[in-house]
Amino acid sequence: QVQLVESGGGLVQAGGSLRLSCAASGRTFSSYAMAWFRQAPGKEREFVAGIRFSGGSTFYADSVKGRFTISRDNAKNTVYLQMNSLKPEDTAVYYCGADFLGDGNPRNKYDYWGQGTQVTVSS
Repeated sequence: QVQLVESGGGLVQAGGSLRLSCAASGRTFSSYAMAWFRQAPGKEREFVAGIRFSGGSTFYADSVKGRFTISRDNAKNTVYLQMNSLKPEDTAVYYCGADFLGDGNPRNKYDYWGQGTQVTVSS
């Protein structure tokens, strides 16, 4: 079992930056691939970025490549999403998910989810 808690969301102007954090409980965090997803009002949840359980590979949605960076600190049981050059279309609730021994691929099944953190980008 893994419990996930996201933080770091907020209101920011277009072009600004935010860093999201997702803290995980348990001693096996390093065995889980972690990913960030987002869901805007009226839209389906979509993959944003993922990182392998060992941190050796990452995946990004085309819409965020070059602007967002996912990273993890296994000593702190935390995964981060650094978001730069934010756009109004990045506005959504951002969720982190965990996949046991996964590679962070968007097609994988993520079994554990946090409650989400709201990101709002004003124009």
